[in-house]
Amino acid sequence: MSILFDSFDEWRKYCSDENKPLYEPVLRYEREQKGKSEEEVWTGLSKAYLVMREAVQTGLTQEMNSFSGMINSGAKKVANLPLSVLSPEFQKLISRALAAKEVNSCMGRVVAAPTAGASGILPGTMVTLQEIHDLPDRTILEGLLIGAGVALIMEKRASISGAVGGCQAETGAAAAMASAAIVYALGGTVDQAFNAVAITIQCMLGLVCDPVAGLVEIPCVVRNASAAAIANSSAQIALADVSPVIPVDECVDAMGEIGQSMEAKYKETALGGLAATPTGQAISRRVLIQDIEIMDDEEVPE
Repeated sequence: MSILFDSFDEWRKYCSDENKPLYEPVLRYEREQKGKSEEEVWTGLSKAYLVMREAVQTGLTQEMNSFSGMINSGAKKVANLPLSVLSPEFQKLISRALAAKEVNSCMGRVVAAPTAGASGILPGTMVTLQEIHDLPDRTILEGLLIGAGVALIMEKRASISGAVGGCQAETGAAAAMASAAIVYALGGTVDQAFNAVAITIQCMLGLVCDPVAGLVEIPCVVRNASAAAIANSSAQIALADVSPVIPVDECVDAMGEIGQSMEAKYKETALGGLAATPTGQAISRRVLIQDIEIMDDEEVPE
């Protein structure tokens, strides 16, 4: 169990052969890796989920203004808009994903799930899901364990790092984690949960990592919101037993192949994409000048 499973097929087979719920092998993996009791693992998960909820609340109630000026309380604006594009619930989902990620961009406390750059996706999806369906915390925590298992396999077979595989590997992994957790929490089967992961990956393939000025702000924050929406749509599709056609392990492998062939300028280097636009370059120069001025102000006179 040192690497959990090599594939989703192995995970599926284990749960079928041992008649275990989807989260059980991940729980056992956590206990073995960290030398903790089952109670300690659940306590740790509860603390993590509390931080997620606090990040959502902070982002929706406090001013979120980043040093660069690119983040300016966007989550509050979305939450308070009197017009809902689809429904109030969808509006909450989007604003909450934005909120938690804005907290990260403004140097607040978040849960890297699986990375800080994707830290708004699980909070946005799980907090909203719990509210809509009145789910107990235990169900949400089991979902988070399943999400962790998804990330472990994706990391092994492809990557969960924007610097290695582009944003498809970072926000894509978080969205895949969330989609599996959603399906599980709503009583879906193992196959449906893994189909949700496959569908999510298919929707995220090829997404580049192009942070403006090298900061995890633009387009990272809004991508957290869009990834949260994709996680929910994938779960909805999978719960209806719509097949992804391409099996989940093959989808993960395709993500890895695309990440390997992606040019370096599209993998967190801020040398391509939005970061290389005239506006992106102008922002980069302005942020650099601000950094230099701060360093000059902090110098101690001889």
